[in-house]
Amino acid sequence: MTESENPEVIEEEIEALESELDYEIFQNTMDNFLATADVESVYGEPILHGDSLIIPAAEVVAVMGFGVGSGGGEEKGEHKEGGGRGGGGGGRVFSRPVAVIIATPTGVRVEPVIDVTKIALAAWTAMAFMVGMGLRIRNARSALRGLNKGTWG
Repeated sequence: MTESENPEVIEEEIEALESELDYEIFQNTMDNFLATADVESVYGEPILHGDSLIIPAAEVVAVMGFGVGSGGGEEKGEHKEGGGRGGGGGGRVFSRPVAVIIATPTGVRVEPVIDVTKIALAAWTAMAFMVGMGLRIRNARSALRGLNKGTWG
């Protein structure tokens, strides 16, 4: 039996190729994902308007995660049992405008972009939290009063 016909050698070669392919896929995914956080994603194309240069700016958030697995097996007589492998990943890129940079001959200024919807949602969330906590405190006081009087409620 030649070395190329040896099942163990062939299996090792397959594992090496799969490992190399896994690395390439991982590397390509990382490169594409990190490209989204490039400076060109954050700053828009400058606009020349008269003697003013306007540069839009954005916030870019990139979140990602990967997981891999493996396996094993055992030999039972002439047979090998077991197996395994696995992997997965995911991520998200989010961007939003945050400011406009305006450069004129008299100076540079930054004008923030105000997101009224985000402010309103934050206010509603804070209000709901305060009302919920107030109700919990009120119910706790009521329960303590009932406990002191020897009744519940």
